[in-house]
Amino acid sequence: MNDKVLKQSITQVKGIGEETAQVLAELNIYTVEDLLEYYPFRYEDYRLRDLTQVAHDERLTVEGIVQSEPSLMYFGRKKSKLTVKLLVGNFLIQVTFFNQSYLKNKLSLNETIQVTGKWDMHRRTITASEMKMGPSQQKESLSPIYSVKGSVTVKGIRRFIQLAFHQFGEHIEETMPQNLINKYRLPNRRDALRMIHFPQNDQDLKQARRRFVYEEFLYFQLKMQALRKFEREQSQGIIQKYDLEKLQTFLDSLPFPLTNAQKRVVNEILADMKSNYRMSRLLQGDVGSGKTVVAAIALFASHTAGYQGALMVPTEILAEQHAESLKSLLEPFGLKCELLTSSVKGKRRKEILEQLQAGEIDILIGTHALIQDEVHFQKLGLVITDEQHRFGVGQRKILREKGENPDVLFMTATPIPRTLAITVFGEMDVSIIDEMPAGRKIIETYWAKKEMLDRILSFMEKELSKGRQAYVICPLIEESEKLDFQNAIDVHSSLQVYFQNRYEVGLMHGRLGADEKDNVMKAFSNNEIQVLVSTTVVEVGVNVPNATMMVIYDAERFGLSQLHQLRGRVGRGSEQSYCILLADPKSEVGKERMQIMTETNDGFVLSEKDLELRGPGDFFGKKQSGVPEFKVADMVHDYRALETARNDATALIQSAVFWESPEYEHLRESLQESGVLEGEKLD
Repeated sequence: MNDKVLKQSITQVKGIGEETAQVLAELNIYTVEDLLEYYPFRYEDYRLRDLTQVAHDERLTVEGIVQSEPSLMYFGRKKSKLTVKLLVGNFLIQVTFFNQSYLKNKLSLNETIQVTGKWDMHRRTITASEMKMGPSQQKESLSPIYSVKGSVTVKGIRRFIQLAFHQFGEHIEETMPQNLINKYRLPNRRDALRMIHFPQNDQDLKQARRRFVYEEFLYFQLKMQALRKFEREQSQGIIQKYDLEKLQTFLDSLPFPLTNAQKRVVNEILADMKSNYRMSRLLQGDVGSGKTVVAAIALFASHTAGYQGALMVPTEILAEQHAESLKSLLEPFGLKCELLTSSVKGKRRKEILEQLQAGEIDILIGTHALIQDEVHFQKLGLVITDEQHRFGVGQRKILREKGENPDVLFMTATPIPRTLAITVFGEMDVSIIDEMPAGRKIIETYWAKKEMLDRILSFMEKELSKGRQAYVICPLIEESEKLDFQNAIDVHSSLQVYFQNRYEVGLMHGRLGADEKDNVMKAFSNNEIQVLVSTTVVEVGVNVPNATMMVIYDAERFGLSQLHQLRGRVGRGSEQSYCILLADPKSEVGKERMQIMTETNDGFVLSEKDLELRGPGDFFGKKQSGVPEFKVADMVHDYRALETARNDATALIQSAVFWESPEYEHLRESLQESGVLEGEKLD
């Protein structure tokens, strides 16, 4: 009953009419519950402070006695500056009000006032933004600030929430199981809502926030873990009984020993393949950490169990490179590997498709050509997709359906911070290769200003004269009036002039067709082009061991993870490689990014820093971030709560009690409402 009361229209709150309800609808507030769960995004602190405890440039509120007549100065059109001396405790300070000339007549000697503003410790002045007359009466020291639009004001929202609380507060019911509330000593729902909207002190705020952070993460992780459970139960996987002896012989034949990290992830993958549920695993590994070898081992193991394997990659040239390396590793053991891309046509294509269906091809490597209707496997056991975020969910699903519940391994060289991985890919298991093969040279990274371009180009010429190649990366394709960033077309033209008759300069960008891009990349791979000017389309893919230098124009425009991905295009051969960041960042964050890039080559360290500097929404790019929006929780700062909630959710979903006990009814209902259960019967 109480639940239904809070689901009533917002117009049931006394004082909110149809007109106001329409305005609140713009903030997605439709019901009483929506209003009560419309949380502040920050708080103004109006507690009186002791000046000896306040840092320079900090915002503060003080109370003092006016010690001088206010002095008013005008400058420019309608601009003014009003100053007055104020005695705060034992301090005589100056308070400045800009463009508030009307206060001159309000302020008089020996009067007590409160001012809120920014404290300049060195000049002993406060630049005031607010003022109140008379001694402090207020008990409420933390004032909530809400996100508003249109005619709704922060004060208005505060008033509406107060009205709703007064009228419906007694109907607020607990939604979390009592055992979890007791376990983490969380406030009950009614108290937590009261404390988040009307905090009396910091402790109130901390407790309310703790409750809602955990609650949001728990509800989200329950969805993820339920998805995972039903995915596993509904798709009994194949039990791949691979031949351990043959696999060991294959491992012994590899031209280099596996790193400890590679051994660990191989064991995790093999354990999944042996189990009776379908593998759904994300393999993360920095550029050059040896993911391809891990993929080859998994494909070989699947082959010894009597199955075919498929590897799908985003670009044709990458497919060719993978085919080449897998053939060299697997064909000596009698496995037949074939390449299928849109370039494979006519008779050859027909031949491959027939052999695949007949089971004569063991491993098929290709682009999205693999998911076309005409492609039929005889017995597909393992599907691997590289740079899986480049494919849509639909494309990955089609490939998976070409077998009877094959095991699925997703690979990515984009180091995703652990906090994001367990959230965005919560329904998958995550394996991480966090160790580089021995003997790999670290790419030397330098941050340079634009005026050093001549020196950089002469250094590039020196590298080219040794027979090496270079990438030059630009943020834009063509000139833009709004953005003064170096663009690929201009840079290409100027470098053509600079290297005229000495070296070939190629151009690659997103507006070229797929075939044109492939042709440019092939020419670069074959050293027909020595300098490749490109936008970020080279970020993923291509292996050109001969490229030893990269220059990134306007590097401050890129996130750390993207810069790291770009940098990973060099350093793939035995020669020392260099990455030069051309940047004049204006902001502190921009400068910090450049500094971090020169200090570490570890993609996981960089991805964590990137997450801190940019926030989760920007990490994958807005369009396909897959990052949930939380009202209170912050995945970066609250990552411990996220891990706790995930562990709790996993335990709950796997326990029979969760599905039966009345204590978990609310949590089960949330799963039903989110569509995760899709009509699953709850006992």
